[in-house]
Amino acid sequence: MSGPDVPPFASDDPNSGAAGSRDHQRTKRQSKTDVRLPVDRRPVGEWFGSLGQLDFDVDFFEKLLVQNGDSVEVLRVLGELVSKKRFLQRAVEIDQRLVQLIPVDILARYNLACSLARFGCADEAIEALVIAIRLGYDDFAHMEVDPDLESLRGRADFLALLDRD
Repeated sequence: MSGPDVPPFASDDPNSGAAGSRDHQRTKRQSKTDVRLPVDRRPVGEWFGSLGQLDFDVDFFEKLLVQNGDSVEVLRVLGELVSKKRFLQRAVEIDQRLVQLIPVDILARYNLACSLARFGCADEAIEALVIAIRLGYDDFAHMEVDPDLESLRGRADFLALLDRD
């Protein structure tokens, strides 16, 4: 017997006040192990089935990252996954880590610009694009239509980057 509707001591408890005096009644103190968290009471298969593949993949690669903190491969995959999941701040963090590990990587710089633009950091996104272009990024046609850069489209500094030939 447990739960909020059950008295601290059931009637068959010899320590309950039913058999002894009220002076000797003990109240149950809540310990740290007694803290009740919300529990999903659905069958495991039903609960697990409610997780999407993307949720599973993000969790899997986050755990891999804990074990392999400097793995460029894990960071690249996780960056894509969290971006798809719209965990924008996490995407920026991962892309910044990639740029720290491989500062001359054009794709890492471009992806950082995309994550920053989506996160609302337009000035920093432009800076990352400038560095990517300086390093050799030249797919300006893609930059024009990349939905990740939508927030930069009306900016003069973004348009100036596109006008490079």
